[in-house]
Amino acid sequence: MFRDFAYAVRVLRKSPVFAATAVVTIALGIGASTAIFSVTNAVLLKPLPYKDPARLVFAISGMQKRGVKDFPFSNADFIDLRNGSSGMFQDMGAVVSGRAIVPREDGSPEQIRWAAVTPNFFRIMGGRIAAGRDFTDVDGQSVLAPAPAPRAAILSYEYWQRRFGGNMAMLGRNMPGPNGPLIAGVLAPRFELLFPPDANVERTPDVWYALHLDYDNANRNSVSLRPIGRLKDGVTVERAQSAVDKVAAELRKISLIHGTSGFFIRLEPMHRHVVEEVRPALLALMGAVIFLLLIACANVANLLLVRTSLRERELAVRTALGGSWWRLAAQTLAESLVLALAGALGGLALAWLGIYELRRIAPVSLPRLDSIAIDPAVLAFAAVAAVAAAALFGMAPAWRAARPNVAHILRGSARTAALGASGWLRNAVVIVEVALSFVLLTGSGLMIRSFIALQHIDPGYHAHGLLTFLLLGGPSAQGSQAREILTSLQNLPGVQSVTAASPFPLAGGFSPIRWGLEPALTDASKFQAVDFQIVLPGYFDTMRTPILAGRAFTESDNAPERNGVIIDQFLASKAFPGASAVGKRILIRIRTPEPEWVQVLGVAAHQRDTSLAEPGREQIYFTDGFLGHGVVARWAVRTAGDPAGYAEAVRAAVGRTGPHLILTEMELMDALVERAQAGTRFSLLLIGVFAVVAALLASVGLYGVLSTVVRQRTAEIGVRMALGAAPGNIFNLVVGQGLRLSAAGIVLGLGAALELTRAMASMLIGVQPTDPPTFAVMAVLFLLVATVASWLPARRASALNPTMALRQE
Repeated sequence: MFRDFAYAVRVLRKSPVFAATAVVTIALGIGASTAIFSVTNAVLLKPLPYKDPARLVFAISGMQKRGVKDFPFSNADFIDLRNGSSGMFQDMGAVVSGRAIVPREDGSPEQIRWAAVTPNFFRIMGGRIAAGRDFTDVDGQSVLAPAPAPRAAILSYEYWQRRFGGNMAMLGRNMPGPNGPLIAGVLAPRFELLFPPDANVERTPDVWYALHLDYDNANRNSVSLRPIGRLKDGVTVERAQSAVDKVAAELRKISLIHGTSGFFIRLEPMHRHVVEEVRPALLALMGAVIFLLLIACANVANLLLVRTSLRERELAVRTALGGSWWRLAAQTLAESLVLALAGALGGLALAWLGIYELRRIAPVSLPRLDSIAIDPAVLAFAAVAAVAAAALFGMAPAWRAARPNVAHILRGSARTAALGASGWLRNAVVIVEVALSFVLLTGSGLMIRSFIALQHIDPGYHAHGLLTFLLLGGPSAQGSQAREILTSLQNLPGVQSVTAASPFPLAGGFSPIRWGLEPALTDASKFQAVDFQIVLPGYFDTMRTPILAGRAFTESDNAPERNGVIIDQFLASKAFPGASAVGKRILIRIRTPEPEWVQVLGVAAHQRDTSLAEPGREQIYFTDGFLGHGVVARWAVRTAGDPAGYAEAVRAAVGRTGPHLILTEMELMDALVERAQAGTRFSLLLIGVFAVVAALLASVGLYGVLSTVVRQRTAEIGVRMALGAAPGNIFNLVVGQGLRLSAAGIVLGLGAALELTRAMASMLIGVQPTDPPTFAVMAVLFLLVATVASWLPARRASALNPTMALRQE
């Protein structure tokens, strides 16, 4: 074996161009597949960074009759779930998170990310306490208890270092400010909360508070908790779901709202739910790079087949001298393995660069980005890919090398006669290459169509020219400070209009409330879900959202005693089909336990608030004053010029108005739109790059086969030209053979693409997986590529001198 490898290295050193071409080709395939595998491994395959994560499940509530699939729990619902299903769970905890302003020692404000958790939370998750102590049941004692414990907090390790310099003396002290919680402990580094993006849970809280839970049966509509349970040993998710279904059924009996809304609870394995949104895209990308690796292997196999054909006289002599079929095959396989290992080393270098770029361009929704790296699992994948590649592109040449026709080869005299022996095999390999490339090109075409459709979607607002920011610290309850900020910003030169809203389009935080008409007063099942926004007057003008009927809010509407609302066109057509909604009344529940009547002042165009790809739920708008002022937090400033140039002026204006306020998350509205497109752009970019590389490799493979054909048929071409064939006829002969091979590959690829692109359905926007125009365009495009790849060999063939060709043969 050692001699085989040593000889393989010597032989390859004598053919540097061939060796370099093969190594680069394999490096492209292994590099791309290793880079994408590193992402797939980190996101889909690695267990979550918690204790025994396979037994962790999310409990998710919903309202079937209102189309709500993912909703937090109220305190009472969580307690009932925990008590009613205790036989299935080792333990169950809950978390709620957000952002807040806390004072520093000097009284200046600081923004923090916080989470409130049940005292058992870190024990359930396996969160390690690096200093101090964990929460105890006393820390979570109800505030209604006769002598409730002081509020306790645990700091993240990173915040402890950043804020207090890792000072151990802070343990047991209260955080600065009035009613500052007692610092009980410090978490170990890098503990994080992994939830789907739509859950709006802070990933890395700075401060963790002990959650005080009260059983508030009358207020089951106040929801905020996200429960996580740890299943007992031997309990399956399906068995636990049966127990949870019984709890949900009991809650539907005791709660009118739960009963009429079709309340349900479902359990989702934690890991599966966290990656559910990105799984289809990652699997599609993994499939794409495997195709690319197969194409690279096919290309190298063709190179080796030609090389083996040219060495058939040498192999025949070896056989005549007693060389066994296994010795000949082993020598060829050794060369293949040397090429594959060299390609794997180059592929790892490309993968390292690819991982850096992937982490830079990956969408925010991709979880666990920081854990993407070349680790032992990724190295093992690269090694397996190299060995598999060597087997794939080495088997056919080894088979040819091990079965030479000794008498025929030694009897022959023509230099190119040997090239014809494996012509059918090389043609078959090219057809497979074309088929695989066509599948990738079709997937890329579908993603391009989706991205174009995404660009042409009307989101219901005009993002260009808007500067947005989050303002924490809260305008006063009377709304005077909000008006002062509004006036200060409007007075800036070049500012056209200013508004604020909570939540804000594409910034997250949307949740439904219920609405209904008069029949809902006697039949609560008639209530339905609607997303809501709280806005300042001028919101629709600043966002340039058209008012389709009625009017927008005025300053006089911005008061608690006014009950005017604006609804979107979706809700208007649903509530009042075929009639004007302006002046009509609808029931809503947002500020009182019971639903109240509000009057429709106007109908606005529908906004795509949570996703550009999906229209989303119907919408209703309230003024900030309707809920008592001080609710709006995210501001938007429309400017005449580039909004980025107004950032410092806006900061200064807000600073003069409220020094205690914290202005954060300042960014262009265009950036929010780009972030909403990031998932589609990420998939398009990668699949597009893989498709282009695959098409180039396939065209190179086609070029190699046709070049070999020209060499093989040199004598035939010379005879044809000597008998009067024009150069154009020879040119068409070679190009025609290339197009026939390509057409066969396209037909094979068409059948594969019709099946495989169905897996991309969840990634596509405005186009079907079997879109005929896309398939047709890609077929024509690949035929053009094949024509270009066939041109050079055809030109060489048509330029042959028949006398010289016959003399050489």
